[in-house]
Amino acid sequence: MAACQHNAPKVPAIDLANLDPSVAPNVDFYEYATGGWQQRNPLKPEFSRYGSFDILRENNEIRINDLFAEMTRTKADAGSVEQKISDLYKMGLDSARLNDEGAAPIRPMVERILAVTDRAELTALIAELHASVSNPFFGIGVEADMMDSDTNALYASQAGLMMGDRDYYLDAEHESKRVAYKAYLAKIFELAGLPAAEIAQAVDGVMRIETALARKNWSSEAMRDIPKLYNKIAKSDFVKRYDAVDWAAYTDKMGIGDFETVIVTTPSALDNSNRILKTAPLADLRYYMAAGYIDAAASYLSDAFGDASFEFYGRTMSGRQEQKPRWKRAMAVPNSVLSEAVGEIYVAKYFPEKDKERMLGIVKNLQTALSQHVADLDWMSDETKIKAQEKLAAFTVKIGYPDKWKDYTTLDIDPQKSYWENVVEANKWYTTDNIAELGRPVDRAKWHMPPQMVNAYYNPTTNEICFPAAILQPPFYNSDADDAVNYGAIGVVIGHEMTHGFDDQGRNFDKHGNLNNWWTEADAEAFKKKTAVLVDQFNAIEVLPARDGQPAIHANGALSLGENIADQGGLRVAYTAMKNAQNGMEPAPIDGFTAAQRFYLAYAALWAQNIRDEEIARLTKLDVHSLGKWRVDATVRNLQTFYDAFGITDGPMFLPESERVIIW
Repeated sequence: MAACQHNAPKVPAIDLANLDPSVAPNVDFYEYATGGWQQRNPLKPEFSRYGSFDILRENNEIRINDLFAEMTRTKADAGSVEQKISDLYKMGLDSARLNDEGAAPIRPMVERILAVTDRAELTALIAELHASVSNPFFGIGVEADMMDSDTNALYASQAGLMMGDRDYYLDAEHESKRVAYKAYLAKIFELAGLPAAEIAQAVDGVMRIETALARKNWSSEAMRDIPKLYNKIAKSDFVKRYDAVDWAAYTDKMGIGDFETVIVTTPSALDNSNRILKTAPLADLRYYMAAGYIDAAASYLSDAFGDASFEFYGRTMSGRQEQKPRWKRAMAVPNSVLSEAVGEIYVAKYFPEKDKERMLGIVKNLQTALSQHVADLDWMSDETKIKAQEKLAAFTVKIGYPDKWKDYTTLDIDPQKSYWENVVEANKWYTTDNIAELGRPVDRAKWHMPPQMVNAYYNPTTNEICFPAAILQPPFYNSDADDAVNYGAIGVVIGHEMTHGFDDQGRNFDKHGNLNNWWTEADAEAFKKKTAVLVDQFNAIEVLPARDGQPAIHANGALSLGENIADQGGLRVAYTAMKNAQNGMEPAPIDGFTAAQRFYLAYAALWAQNIRDEEIARLTKLDVHSLGKWRVDATVRNLQTFYDAFGITDGPMFLPESERVIIW
């Protein structure tokens, strides 16, 4: 696809105003490299954290909103993507209609759920909710079989929890959040029309069910052990073991055709859900399902519902002070529902083809550098190195946008229906689309992120790295910047995603994307010993001090291990690729900084941010990524090239060589 090059203001490769020279690099490199940025970019009330990613995402939101606003000024053909995008967008903006409708869009389903009088009726409702808005009790979906990556398989997994993590329901330190959560549940039950005398009973019922689920749900750390998540069982055994559900009725309602096996990721959690479905009071089950439905709908209803949702999820859990403006919330829905249609329009206007070509060259250089690193490892045998090199050489690289766009012809957006009804229908469309893949070969050309998303990924079952068009902008990629800056930014991002193929999860998959132990026992043990050091390094980081009777919060090195491995690998591989590109010719300093210094300053700039304490606590609990400050300071402390670049031999940033760890 040809893309138009639109004139845009040049962005400095390294903006010297981002630095805080009052802090020495050997004292706190993150503050030295980003302190000026933090001072100039205070947190906006709508954000729980605000950083370089957010600036780029905000710029993208403006671009996409402009595209949508333009669509609303002309009448689109019925059934066209322009009609679907603009109608969905306009519905999200129409606060008068949303407030006038109130709870009417959800009332029929809520009444159906609360009218259940027999457990036999639950299956149809569970299937209906699974197909459209939420995953009560368990989740079902189709993905590539981890042991046969060319084939799509049916997976069953534990239920999600509305507060996001099991510990919020179980740990004493989170009592204040549970109190706020119960207040939120009471509010949405009230708004949905539950009699006042019934609300306390309903809230208690939800808490009993979710707490019972939480007790047996696998922890976030346990969910990182990929081999333990692969438990393939025959359909007959699955139906017999999890007998609280009428599986014939469920699969019929979900549109699931014939299948012979199910891959259960969390067997003990599903055992628990099965027991709860059979033994918990029916009233509690009803309230739990109704709460999940209302919670999912809250953002698409009246201001009263939206405010209640924000008060808990935004303010209490994340520390945000105010909601995003309505245009941002409205824009986000069609951008998600019709993501590739929006992406096709986006890249035609904003993604120059020359950037794709330059990126391909950088990726090739990064692959060469990672190959050098594998060859030079002192802890891995030649036998395992051969397999690692084969996997690296087999990477599929996706840049910018897909070769084939998703077809949304059968997705209907009807402005005569409520906003929520349209969202439900869109969710059903996606569920049907996913279920239809069962029995079909895996589509390796499929993208798992749209082009307009500021992100990147590695997918182990297809052994692919993907870099959507939207991330190929400053500060990640700057066509006007010197190589050192681009290798320190987008080069590290590329190296990061490549390293995911060899992190604590990715290393379990072979070059074909199959779950397959290609490591010798000694090499696997050496890898685990090294990663244990990295886990301990991050566990020692105090992200929030003890106060107000609450204990100090430390980083979770086990949860964030994969990302920390990838951050370190990305930095090391990108630095080697930069040196290779220099071919022995050291560039002259720019703005008084050497190429090596500019490399590390560019990396730090990616993670410049301000963040609220509530969000620090929440992300440390839920996010597999370390906080921005520690993605910089804790990672570079292991790298001699960082110390050499800034002449660091002592100070708080300095880590003795005996305490460092190098993995890839």
